[in-house]
Amino acid sequence: MTTYLWYPPAADGAGPWPLVVFGHGFATTPFLYQRLLRAWAAAGYLVAAPLFPLGNANAPGGPNESDIVNQPRDMSFVISRLIASSASVASPLHGLIDGRRIAVAGQSDGAETAFATAYERPWHDRRVRAAVILSGAELGGHVPLVSHATPLLAVQGTADSINPPRYTLGLFHAVGRPKFLLLLRRARHLGPYTVAGPRLAAVERITTAFLDHYLRAGPLGAMSRAAAPFHADTLISEP
Repeated sequence: MTTYLWYPPAADGAGPWPLVVFGHGFATTPFLYQRLLRAWAAAGYLVAAPLFPLGNANAPGGPNESDIVNQPRDMSFVISRLIASSASVASPLHGLIDGRRIAVAGQSDGAETAFATAYERPWHDRRVRAAVILSGAELGGHVPLVSHATPLLAVQGTADSINPPRYTLGLFHAVGRPKFLLLLRRARHLGPYTVAGPRLAAVERITTAFLDHYLRAGPLGAMSRAAAPFHADTLISEP
C-alpha cells in the first residue's frame, strides 16, 4: 500500500519519533491535508498517510466508499510495516519510530477509519495510544467498543452538512475519559483541515498540544492555552 511520510526537521535529531498515522477522506488523497500533516511533522512526529486503495480520488474505476470497512485493517497494516521497518537494520526507517507512542488520526471517512482502529472491537488495534478524529463518526454503528480508554480529541465544525455534528457528539459520548471535543463555530466539513487561515491554525495548535500531552508527556494545560486565541470556538475537556 502506498504510504506517504512526513519527517520531523533535522533539529529534532535522528529519532525514534512518535508515529501518527493519518487517514484521508473519501475521494481525496493525503496531499489535500499536507498543511496539517506538515505541522505535526514540524512538531516532532513522523506522520504516515496511507493512500487507501479503493477510497482515494484516483482509484481504478473510481473511488468506492463501500471499501471503508477494510480501511481500519489497512491502517493497522501500515503500523505493522512501519514498526517492522524501524526494527530492521536494512531499512532506511531503521530506528526512526517509537512503537510505544502511536496515534491514529483522520478526516471524514478517514476519521471513521481511525475511530474504528482505536475504539471499535472488531478492528481495535491495541498499539494505538491516542486518536484525533476530525469530522468523523462511528464506523460500525452499534458494534461494541473496547473497555479501556484511549485518549480522544474530536474536532467538528458546527455548520458541517456532510458530517453533521450529531455524529461527532455521538462518538464523543460513547467513549470514556480522557476525551476532548473542539467545536469550530460555523465551520464546514473540509476547509478547517485543508485551507490556510485561522481555522486551520486552531486545529494545528490544539491537535499538536493533545498529541504532545499523550505521546510526549507535554503539559495538559497547553491544550487550553492553544485554544484561548480562538474565541469563536469551544474546547470541551473531560481529562
